Amino acid sequence: MLVRDAMSTVILTLGPAHTLRQAAALMSARRIGAAVVLDPDAGGTGILTERDILNSVGLGQNPDTERAHAHTTNNVVFAAPIWTLEEAARAMTHGGFRHLVVLDRGEVAGIVSVRDIIRCWVPVREPAPVP
Repeated sequence: MLVRDAMSTVILTLGPAHTLRQAAALMSARRIGAAVVLDPDAGGTGILTERDILNSVGLGQNPDTERAHAHTTNNVVFAAPIWTLEEAARAMTHGGFRHLVVLDRGEVAGIVSVRDIIRCWVPVREPAPVP
């Protein structure tokens, strides 16, 4: 199975000036753990994860004044839609992260997460009938 079969194609994109509270509210409403941050001034595409927000709050920083650009990972490892899920899982394990931004011909095509991969590898079973 390939990344394109597992990735989410509806992604949340943020600008660098979004506050962490705004980012958290948008991510929470969509029940997602990462957003793509588009920042042409900082080199293009980055990723902001729930862990980035948690780390900031844990340090006592104010989520109403902290901006996405200060917490975005800009040295992103990108996946291609034609990668196998094994390749994506290997990249995540090697890099110690749970999300990969998927690029197709230089454009953001989606995000694939560990959860997306697990859903593909472990099919949902029907509950056992009640006797």
